[in-house]
Amino acid sequence: MAQREDMLALIRAAYAARGDGDVEGLVTAFHSEGAFILKGDKSALELTGSMQGHPTLRSAFGQFIANFGFESREILAELVDGDRVAVHSRVGVRYHPTGKTFSTEMVDLFRIQDGKIVELIEFADTAQIKAMIA
Repeated sequence: MAQREDMLALIRAAYAARGDGDVEGLVTAFHSEGAFILKGDKSALELTGSMQGHPTLRSAFGQFIANFGFESREILAELVDGDRVAVHSRVGVRYHPTGKTFSTEMVDLFRIQDGKIVELIEFADTAQIKAMIA
């Protein structure tokens, strides 16, 4: 049970860093070679794709945070199975360049190793994101 709670605490700390705009706090939740993958059609939304390693994550998360503020997060479900965690959230987002806000639901699939995130696959409504930034 402690391992489950430790993994959830790591994820909640990463979410808190994201919500606070703390790039470094978010990056340090990841293993040095950890990966973040935003699923979606890259031809429809350039933001999608895979990023790996602290330098790349720092740059990508910096850009995401500069453009998209996560003003609220309600965790709807958390599922833990071994070294994997699935989190379903409702997130209030502000697109900083225009100040527009929207609410969306996301599913994050984590793989945890040695107390760090080694992989985060995020499923978000990329059509909604594309409409927001258009």
